[in-house]
Amino acid sequence: MARGIPNYDGDDSSYDGAGGGGGGNGSQCITQRSPSASYSFPHFDSFFDSSLNRGTIGDVFFGTDDIKDTRELTYKGDVLESFLTETAMKSLRRQSKKGSISNFGSLMALKTLSSFLSPLSLPSHHNLPNFNYTSLNIYRKPTPVSCKSTQSQAQTQMPLSEPQLLSSEPEGTGAAAPTRGDRFLERQQVDEAAKLVINEIKKSKKKTKKVLKVNTAVASCYGCGAPLQTLEMDAPGYVDTDTYELKKKHHQLRTILCGRCRLLSHGHMITAVGGNGGYHGGKQFVSADELREKLSHLRHEKALIVKLVDIVDFNGSFLSRVRDLTGANPIILVVTKIDLLPKGTNFNCVGDWVVEATTRKKLNVLSVHLTSSKSLVGIAGVASEIQKEKKGRDVYILGSANVGKSAFISSLLKMMAQRDPAAAAAQKYKPIQSAVPGTTLGPIQINAFLGGGKLYDTPGVHLHHRQAAVVHSEDLPVLAPQSRLIGQSFPSASKNGMAGKFNANGLNGFSIFWGGLVRIDILKVLPETCLTFYGPKKLQIHAVPTDEADEFYKKELGVLLTPPTGKDRADEWRGLETVQQLQLNFEDAERPASDVAISGLGWITIEARRKSLGISDNLVETIKELHLAVHVPRPVEIFVRPSIPVGKAGAEWYQYRELTEKEEEIRPKWYF
Repeated sequence: MARGIPNYDGDDSSYDGAGGGGGGNGSQCITQRSPSASYSFPHFDSFFDSSLNRGTIGDVFFGTDDIKDTRELTYKGDVLESFLTETAMKSLRRQSKKGSISNFGSLMALKTLSSFLSPLSLPSHHNLPNFNYTSLNIYRKPTPVSCKSTQSQAQTQMPLSEPQLLSSEPEGTGAAAPTRGDRFLERQQVDEAAKLVINEIKKSKKKTKKVLKVNTAVASCYGCGAPLQTLEMDAPGYVDTDTYELKKKHHQLRTILCGRCRLLSHGHMITAVGGNGGYHGGKQFVSADELREKLSHLRHEKALIVKLVDIVDFNGSFLSRVRDLTGANPIILVVTKIDLLPKGTNFNCVGDWVVEATTRKKLNVLSVHLTSSKSLVGIAGVASEIQKEKKGRDVYILGSANVGKSAFISSLLKMMAQRDPAAAAAQKYKPIQSAVPGTTLGPIQINAFLGGGKLYDTPGVHLHHRQAAVVHSEDLPVLAPQSRLIGQSFPSASKNGMAGKFNANGLNGFSIFWGGLVRIDILKVLPETCLTFYGPKKLQIHAVPTDEADEFYKKELGVLLTPPTGKDRADEWRGLETVQQLQLNFEDAERPASDVAISGLGWITIEARRKSLGISDNLVETIKELHLAVHVPRPVEIFVRPSIPVGKAGAEWYQYRELTEKEEEIRPKWYF
């Protein structure tokens, strides 16, 4: 005998329980859902109503607490089934879009899944390929129940079409309803099926990630940063196959030095950069624009920039538009190769001159450092400044090609190794040093800091307006000074046997050739005017009358006037196509009027009057301008700037500018 069940009013719905049998009319209770739900899940209320009216479910007595527990269990089961079905259909839809399975395969997969998820239903008016899975919602709180006859429903129900995989009709009511055990087993089967689908999706995602990781994390040569390869022997990054496979097996690819770097370390001149700003002659494997593109990400990162400038080619290597590459990141300005300045130079004057030039270029920097990578002068100050300003960020060494970045990094690591064990370990695999511009072809990561952050050597920014971009690759070593500069002055009584003409008229009417790369026509100057050339020693200086200059250049190009070296290269030389007229004003005849800097070569100091020549100064008051014409190859640039105070004489004539309090605050400090 079944006992009567008292009325139960739960949070979800209400039951009007009455003792005795019920449900004899075969009525079915359908849960009405809120309008926001896309479709309704068949609830198990019909099962409970028919069974509770009898008072037993599976021959087990149920009271009020048992009813509540059973309803909560049923609710949780519906939520779980809805979630698993939604996840499975989403994954099948993604695979169908990717083409991994066909639409037919998707239908069959869901049809198989439907055998386990019989309580769930799909809308009959949607086909699977166009099904909107965002409309699936997890089971919502049901509203009051409405009942309708099963017989009337069966009469009006249309036959199911093939795309409708799951029937909205419940599995059975009354005695035909599934028991709790059947429901539990179905739930377990659904859970296992969903787990299998999810695991397959995870495996496919892991495989995809692994492939991408291999493609993006390419091992590079630690000397030049070029990606390692085993196909083209003459190209950067080449390693023989046996060495590559052995190092790869032992996870030591980052310890490989490519064949090009080995040749560069033995003094061979091997260029690899072409295009606008690249080098003529030899093989060209990468363009200057491609190397510049590798630095474009800097403006979007939080980093500390160490910008290097060559003191011999200060204007040509300055990168005045460096903010286009670095964005708003802080900059430490490092001036390299100060050991090349003439003997007796006062570095206090040079430091002040550099800060003034930096201020005129409107480049806000943290500090200015005068350094020498060869003698380690000033390197300790840069290391201290980096540790102070790094603050956990990565540090990028940035500069134009052949400015000395790799040599600076080597010196920096040597100085930092005294206190930082990470820098000491990094010295074993440091970038290669070479006189060839364009040695570094990719960013080189160096683990130089124990406290976080990386040090990066970057490819040099190749500038089309420097002399290195127009000469042949085999003539590049001529442009790089290897020892202290010694100024070559004109007029000189011992040059070319022309002392008489120089003494009488000075340099007026003469043309001076600086190798085969520069020609200066003296149009109108004082008789005491003197030109002093600071640059590579291998470039010889010759002076001839201006009316004979064209014939002299054609005859001696490649012989006396080098580079270009040799007649073969001289025949390919396009000549000095750019001519710039200069008008230099001077106020104090005792001080140099200005410097004429040739990008990528050096500079020429123009002194309006030199006392050592012993010439009368009657014309000083009448002539206040110097007129010159400078010829250079296209597209080499010419800079007119205040004279840099070098040598013992520089400290005598250089004058420090008086600064206001505001200028003192914003003006960067310099260190030596």
